Amino acid sequence: MNGPRRTLLHVFSTFAVGGPQMRFAQLVNHFGGSYRHFIVAMDNATEAFAKLDKSVDATLLTVAIQRGKLLVNARSFRKVLRDLKPDLLVTSNWGTIEWAFANLDGRVPHLHMEDGFGPEEANAQIARRVWMRRLVLRHSTVLLPSRRLFSIARDVWRLPQRCLIHVPNGVDCSRFSARRTPQIAADFGIDTAGPVIGTVSGLRAEKNISRLVDAFARVVQRLPAQLIIVGDGPEHANLVAQAVALGISDRVVFTGAFSKPELILPFFDVFALSSDTEQMPLSVLEAMAAGLPLAATDVGDLRYMLAPENHPYLVKTQAEPLSDAIMALLAEPVRARTIGQANAARASGLFDQELMFAAYRELFEGRRPRTPNS
Repeated sequence: MNGPRRTLLHVFSTFAVGGPQMRFAQLVNHFGGSYRHFIVAMDNATEAFAKLDKSVDATLLTVAIQRGKLLVNARSFRKVLRDLKPDLLVTSNWGTIEWAFANLDGRVPHLHMEDGFGPEEANAQIARRVWMRRLVLRHSTVLLPSRRLFSIARDVWRLPQRCLIHVPNGVDCSRFSARRTPQIAADFGIDTAGPVIGTVSGLRAEKNISRLVDAFARVVQRLPAQLIIVGDGPEHANLVAQAVALGISDRVVFTGAFSKPELILPFFDVFALSSDTEQMPLSVLEAMAAGLPLAATDVGDLRYMLAPENHPYLVKTQAEPLSDAIMALLAEPVRARTIGQANAARASGLFDQELMFAAYRELFEGRRPRTPNS
């Protein structure tokens, strides 16, 4: 890179480990020392900072925030922008919208990223949020990783097309070509004698892992299967109790958070997703790259993401059809492997991380990348 390094101010509602935070780590670790990064976590949770490489020039900033005090916060945020003078303000999701309001005069070039919605907006947009986005994002660059979000930003928020850009998430597809390691099976108690259904997910309400546990209870009535749940979150205790109540706790493994899903995915015969709402989940891209077939609720961009061969196994947001989809894939292992191979080919062709890196490099440099929807 020629010239002085650009300074980027990134604002997250939380910098705990999650999808947007892991994508951020993936990006900045790839770019190394190319930029100076300042990071604000609105809730002061900063666990994701540990995911950044030592080569990354990143600093955590503490900013005084008063919940529900828009004007007070705007003054505080404007002072940060004046003092820091970043080349680019990068905000992430609804929880950081007050920073866009503080930058309403456009003093700092602004990139806003929307990854999806919490359970409160799973089925419908909240009117005051629509109006706020419409007001404060009209002169920003708004990045949407999913086609569905792109349509919402254009048709519901009514943002000008010139503001919007679609950059799909990407993963390191080569990382997910690992083979089974006996030690991993031993470490996590994976039973390789029978079929294994698995998921990788935050254990939060909108992920509705409870639906998957219900679906699995139907499966295990007919097959000596095992369910592997990789991830952690506030729903963990409830899910454990549910498995006990259903009498299947001996067939359900909770691994907790695990930073190397590529080591567990090879043990899955079927990857399951049971969410109420998604946009373009990284876990699905990782499962595709690992060559897995999916049984999943038909949410977000999954129908666009997955190979057409996998489309019959996208179902309504209900436990019974999800169970039926899992059973159908387990009943035809040859077809399931063919679907997994098609998913892997689609992941490497459309969603490899190098394509994402190239687009974000342009955005971080203040340029607009060429993308299909932009």
